[in-house]
Amino acid sequence: MALPALAQDKTTIEWWYANGGRIEEAIQEMIADFNTSQDDYEVVGVRKGNYEETFAAMIAAYRVGQHPTIIQATERSFLTMLFSDAAVPVNQLMAEQGYDTDWSDFIAPVADFYVVDGAPAALPFNSSTGIMWFNADHFEAAGFDKPAETWDEFEQQLYAIKDQGISECGMVLNSDFPWSLLEGYSTINDYPFGTQANGFDGLGTEYVYNTTPVVQQVERLKRWIDDGIIQLSGNGMSPAQLFNSGTCSTWSASTASHAGVEAEAQFNWSATLQPHEAGVEPHNSNIGGAALWVLQGKADEEYAAAAAFIDFVAQPETQAWWSEQTGYIPVTNAAYELMAEQGFFEEHPTREIALLQLTRHEPTENSRGMRFGNSNQWWAVLLEELEAVWTDQKSAQEALDSSVARGNEILRQFEQLHAGS
Repeated sequence: MALPALAQDKTTIEWWYANGGRIEEAIQEMIADFNTSQDDYEVVGVRKGNYEETFAAMIAAYRVGQHPTIIQATERSFLTMLFSDAAVPVNQLMAEQGYDTDWSDFIAPVADFYVVDGAPAALPFNSSTGIMWFNADHFEAAGFDKPAETWDEFEQQLYAIKDQGISECGMVLNSDFPWSLLEGYSTINDYPFGTQANGFDGLGTEYVYNTTPVVQQVERLKRWIDDGIIQLSGNGMSPAQLFNSGTCSTWSASTASHAGVEAEAQFNWSATLQPHEAGVEPHNSNIGGAALWVLQGKADEEYAAAAAFIDFVAQPETQAWWSEQTGYIPVTNAAYELMAEQGFFEEHPTREIALLQLTRHEPTENSRGMRFGNSNQWWAVLLEELEAVWTDQKSAQEALDSSVARGNEILRQFEQLHAGS
């Protein structure tokens, strides 16, 4: 008797990602849902550490031909990925595999950040922006409904909370605070961070944030540290723990912190838009998070699997589920509308804040985002210089001048490396 034909083996691909904790749990559930949704492909998700560790592992693996098909890389590594010649543009992949993806449905400025010459180079995945978390009990006790819209009024609130003995910690600085409180501060207030549209118009860009009100913003943060308004994380407590425990009254952090706050905070909490300077029409905030890149050097069937998975991730139902599980924003208008129709934002109003902040103004050259080469190297320099401000070794102006000078040297190195690319 003839034996029944064996089921065709699935094409297996790897996706290396960097998120841990509750976000990783959602990633693995998404992968499982895709794998059970069809019979042709199987995605294996592998966490290689944090973003930098995952990126470094990818580079090492690529050199010996042992790299994954899909890599999750942060927005700070965008130019490195773009000029590496290691990635297949996602729009090219999807078109070649027969998918009619509506790229115009992706939310700006999230999608715009990853667009080159009118086409997306990568798929926006875990996209976020910084919002202002606050302890509603602390604000109510001080006579306030929520954090004020302007920085000057917000400062008065924080001092009132401390002076009234409601909290000894008005704000905790997040580990990535320059992202929301300096870069995001610049985009919201429409201040230039660098020349050439913050790097979007060419590799000859230079940092200029030392010539803008960013200087006054650093002076403001320094004053809050000196006056005991800001608490720096330490003594075994992370910024998230300091807020979620009810110790600190406010926390400028990613909307993706929803997963942790909802699970851990045992008090009345809420979130709102980031403050802006008085007399300024607030613009959109900057994006953070990461995108999915498809790497070169794979077989046709592996690219078919990658395209199928990316199509699955981009579906409104998947995006809505992902946003609901994690706090990251849905990256398409269709997913946003689906969540609104289902009443999700009525039940979870703080989940819509990031979207409202990102879409409240047409992006300008200053608010579109930051596209600088070797951004991680500059980031380390900036943190080093700001630490000199906190410890009274340098003034805000001196530290920012130094970080700009050192940062521009890093930019020139990147420009020389990729000249003519």
